[in-house]
Amino acid sequence: MNIQGQAALVTGGGSGLGEATARELARLGAKVAVLDVNLEGAQRVAADIGGIGLKCDVTDTASVQAAIDAAAAAHGPARMLMNIAGIGTAKRVVQKDGSAAPLEDFAKVINVNLIGTYNASRLFAAACAKLDPMEDGERGVMLFTASVAAYDGQVGQQAYSASKGGLVGMTLPMARDLAQHGIRVCTIAPGLFSTPLMRQLPEPVQASLAASIPFPSRLGKPEEFAALAAHIVTNTHLNGEVIRLDGALRMAPR
Repeated sequence: MNIQGQAALVTGGGSGLGEATARELARLGAKVAVLDVNLEGAQRVAADIGGIGLKCDVTDTASVQAAIDAAAAAHGPARMLMNIAGIGTAKRVVQKDGSAAPLEDFAKVINVNLIGTYNASRLFAAACAKLDPMEDGERGVMLFTASVAAYDGQVGQQAYSASKGGLVGMTLPMARDLAQHGIRVCTIAPGLFSTPLMRQLPEPVQASLAASIPFPSRLGKPEEFAALAAHIVTNTHLNGEVIRLDGALRMAPR
C-alpha cells in the first residue's frame, strides 16, 4: 500500500512508540488520527503532524467506534490501523506477605493489551472490508504490538507476557480470517526501547538494560519501530507475520 494520502488510525499515539509511528506515517503523507486515552497527549501529537487527536479507550466499544467515525469524518475511511496502546505491570504470583496476586491486576492488563487490540481491530476491519479494493485487491492493513516478553517473559510478567503472547497467537488466524477482505495483519515484537516509561528508570538501570542487548548494545529508538511499522504497510507480501525488533536480545529470568 502506498501510504501517501491514505487515512491511518494509531492507538496509543499520544506518546512513545505510538507517537513515533504517528509522526512517521504523517511524514510519509498519511492523514493520521492519533487515538489515546490521554486526550492531551493525542492532541499535542496531532497538532504537530497536522492530524486529528481523539480520546479513545480501546477497551470500550462505544469509545473506539466514536473515534473511528470521527476520524473518518475528518480524513475519510481508514485503511491503516496501528494497534500500539498498551499497559504493563510486574507482580509475582505469591506476594511478599504470602497472599495471591490480585486477579484484577491480571485481568486489567489482558483487557487493555489483548482484548483492547481485538476490539479496535474488529471494528476497523468491519469498516475497512466495505472499501473498494486497491492494487493486489488490498483494502487495508493492521498492526499488533506484542513484545519479546511474549517469548521470554521475566519473573512477575505473567499478565504482560500472556497478553503479548495472545497477540502473537492471534496474528496468523486474524490474517487468514481477513484475507478474503484483502486486509493484512502483522505484528511487531519490540525489545527494550527508549520510551517515556523506560526513561523514568535511573540512568544506571537503563545503561544495564542496554548492555544486555547483543547488538547494537543500546535501547531501541522509537523511530526504528515506526520505520518497521511503515515498511509493513508498504510491503504487501508481509502478512500473518510476527517480527522481533530487539537487537538479538533474549531476556533473562529476572
